[in-house]
Amino acid sequence: MRMMSSGKSGTYKYHLVTPVWYYAVPTVKRGEMTTASLSKERQEGRDETEVRARILDAAFAAFMKSGYAAASTLEIATRARVSKRELYALVGNKKEMLVACISARATRLQVSTDLPVPQDRETLARVLTSLGTQLVREITDPTVVAVFRLAIAEAVHAPEVAQALDSIGRETSRAAVRQIMAQAQVAGQLNGRPAELAEQFGGLLWGNLMLSLLLGVAERPNSREAAARARDATAAFLRLHPACD
Repeated sequence: MRMMSSGKSGTYKYHLVTPVWYYAVPTVKRGEMTTASLSKERQEGRDETEVRARILDAAFAAFMKSGYAAASTLEIATRARVSKRELYALVGNKKEMLVACISARATRLQVSTDLPVPQDRETLARVLTSLGTQLVREITDPTVVAVFRLAIAEAVHAPEVAQALDSIGRETSRAAVRQIMAQAQVAGQLNGRPAELAEQFGGLLWGNLMLSLLLGVAERPNSREAAARARDATAAFLRLHPACD
């Protein structure tokens, strides 16, 4: 582009001026930046959850194949298709993996918040039957039975397996039954210590079933059989503990 200017002598001079081009830069509002950041964080959170689940699946598979003591973190990381660094960051060491595997299953043994408080014998029978059915169905799951077998096999070399199973898995189910017994006692439907009442009900519910499953000489009860077992155990328990006067 040429520009013309006047000099002292009245003559005009031409100057070459390089044009300057400006490009519009899109502006991003603060709210839009926040939304984008949150979306990215949620995606990263989902990705980490999926990877963690994959690690725990791989850990359980390695424990079942090689035994807890012999399974290595390298084997688990290879199965999960992650680095050892990522494995430790998302889950932790081998013991923490075991605890996480057992804890995930133990959550299914908690008492449902939908169960009514047993204020009368009929409600108590219904609650015990419902809880008993849930316990039989969940604890006889092949995965849970495999964990019990693992704990028995590693009792000498890795006692932490049995300790984790007892304190996390078995204690969850025992606490669920104790809670029902304590509520029934407060409502005047039962006499006795809740812990002892829970042990009695558990004995009636299981009998020799768990031992037979561990030995592989019995099949897992189906849904109908689990419900019938829970009803029979409840009826026997209530006969042992008649209504309070």
